[in-house]
Amino acid sequence: MFTGIIETLGTIQEIKKENSNLHITINSSITAELKIDQSVAHNGVCLTVVALTDNSYTVTAIDETIKKTNLINWKIGDLVNLERAMKLGDRLDGHIVQGHVDQIGTCTTAAETNGSWLYTFEYDENLHNITIEKGSITVNGVSLTVVNSKKNEFSVAIIPYTYEHTNFKNFEVGTKINLEFDVIGKYVSRLYANK
Repeated sequence: MFTGIIETLGTIQEIKKENSNLHITINSSITAELKIDQSVAHNGVCLTVVALTDNSYTVTAIDETIKKTNLINWKIGDLVNLERAMKLGDRLDGHIVQGHVDQIGTCTTAAETNGSWLYTFEYDENLHNITIEKGSITVNGVSLTVVNSKKNEFSVAIIPYTYEHTNFKNFEVGTKINLEFDVIGKYVSRLYANK
């Protein structure tokens, strides 16, 4: 489990394909604190640490994960939002995030609005995910509040701190992002989908 509060950014150093798997090596300031078998969210995707060096670590993504996330678009030099799994007893500053991406979305608007930023994303409504006005959403692993919730799109407002400390600063129209919908919203949408 995660909270959607990003700890730091990592830089992709290497991507190796092996059969249908991807081995991704990331340079990060938290590398020294990681252990083999530890779960880390990468742009909201929970991946397991499989190797460590002094300044970098490696995770492996399988075909199922690659198909449901924006991992296929990752390239060397990209910045990745990183969060280690939450500790039992810590404050839950974001919301409950599983690290299981539901689907990919696309940025349709990225605009500075007098000291903050407003981003709009659209997604495939046929997968029966929904957003709720003022509800929670996870975009590339970042816990955010939904504004302007519509049938297949929503917006989020970003404060300067989040803009500077996540990879939101690199988003532009057309950027593919990972979406994990709020667990409660997912439950409600499944109820309506089955009626």
